[in-house]
Amino acid sequence: MSNEAFLVQGNAKLKGEITPQGAKNEALQILSAVLLTKDKITISNIPDIIDVRKLIALLTGLGVKVRRINKNKYSFQADEIDLKYFSSKAYLDEAKKIRGSVMLMGPLLARFGKAYLPKPGGDKIGRRRLDTHFHGFISLGAKFTYKEKKDEFYLAAKELKGTYLHMEEISVTGTANVVMASVLAKGKTIIYNAACEPYLQQLCSMLNRMGAKIEGIGSNRLTIRGVRKLKGTTHKILPDMIEVGSLIGLAAITGSSITIKNVQREKLGIIPSTFQKLGIKLEFKGDDIKVVKQKHYEIQNFIDGSILTVYDAPWPGFTPDLLSILLVTAIQARGSVLIHQKMFESRLFFVDKLIDMGAQIILCDPHRATVIGLDRKSQLRGIRMSSPDIRAGVSLLIAALSANGESTIENIQQIDRGYENIDERLNALGANIKRIQN
Repeated sequence: MSNEAFLVQGNAKLKGEITPQGAKNEALQILSAVLLTKDKITISNIPDIIDVRKLIALLTGLGVKVRRINKNKYSFQADEIDLKYFSSKAYLDEAKKIRGSVMLMGPLLARFGKAYLPKPGGDKIGRRRLDTHFHGFISLGAKFTYKEKKDEFYLAAKELKGTYLHMEEISVTGTANVVMASVLAKGKTIIYNAACEPYLQQLCSMLNRMGAKIEGIGSNRLTIRGVRKLKGTTHKILPDMIEVGSLIGLAAITGSSITIKNVQREKLGIIPSTFQKLGIKLEFKGDDIKVVKQKHYEIQNFIDGSILTVYDAPWPGFTPDLLSILLVTAIQARGSVLIHQKMFESRLFFVDKLIDMGAQIILCDPHRATVIGLDRKSQLRGIRMSSPDIRAGVSLLIAALSANGESTIENIQQIDRGYENIDERLNALGANIKRIQN
């Protein structure tokens, strides 16, 4: 699988309707939460992607009874967990392969009093420390051990106790992990400076349906009163906001018109309005977004006439996962924009491939890039390139579809980690993407 590549024909003109997949980042949290109860939990709209499949395989190895109802709907029952497997080399080897495995620690610690984790893999987008997670667990009363030779983490607690926790950074996965640990802790936990992404809101709402007592959902201050046990429930995962943004950018740069169905617009925050700042026309009808076909789209300057700056920030700010998409979309806009990637230091390094394709981009430093729009006066050219991470990979795919000629994108396993059958689904809109052995 790892030696597959995409052969992409440029000059794509897309039309039609597409429904976004279920949200990857929400799925990894929700799937981990099934470990918090012995009862059955049924989850729908699960994206069929590599990272999710790996996490489901980890749950199966732990003894969770997994039943696939259809392609995107599963039931889970964690009533007979195999704690021997949990501390085995096989578990640790598998957990290394997916960053989402870190989210298993909170539920396992809360319910079984111990958790093991190897240093997880995932995107190479700079340092993504786990300190926030571990400080949270330690505050709740867990003992933390790091075995440097093996690069493995161990947590143990006879009983977790509620506490006041002021998180030093707004970490989505860190908040999710501490929330899952707190719901079964003794007493009251207050988490201040908590992340409040829609995916975290979804997790908290599901936990409350299971019998948890969480207040302040959607704010940066969560109050959790611990309960003795949780029960089963059903849950539907939100549409993936990152895929919605990716599709808006793709339609704009290729001069296409597509309709994105059932986006749950109220959960998209400032994503649509940020793309509109690039001059992209969007029409909203119910829960659908239509990207209007445009020959030209012009980047808005700030009111005082200065160049537009777009930067990432914790929710409700603009998500860092869409900055690379926004950057690529700006390549064919009229005007200039400064993209400021504050939260990760290596996510802009893929722009050298866009420059090779003919984009006018100045990489100021590891965090900032200025895009000088081509306004369709010249076209990108197809090249051979490699996907460094999930979001950059899709950004390069979008660039390739807008380019003149043929492009080859290697290391597409990175794209498959986050996007479900992206080639087939875009081909249904009129793209020409072939999956080849490289």
